[in-house]
Amino acid sequence: MKEYDIKQLRIKSNYTQEEVAQETGVTKDYISMIERGIRNPSDKMKERLAILYKTTVVEIFLACQRTKCCTEDKRN
Repeated sequence: MKEYDIKQLRIKSNYTQEEVAQETGVTKDYISMIERGIRNPSDKMKERLAILYKTTVVEIFLACQRTKCCTEDKRN
């Protein structure tokens, strides 16, 4: 399985942040914060993203973790 961060999963699924926000019932700003590693999505949100991106909740969780690691590395 190729490793993706959460933004790459969205892009791979051909969605804009606006479309993801509309489909999951949150704001574009919230999606942006998840993708930048500022916010951690709830389990329910991870489920919604997994359905939308046609992947598993585990992959969404791992992608969020990789996003956080990448974001933390950039700050150092």
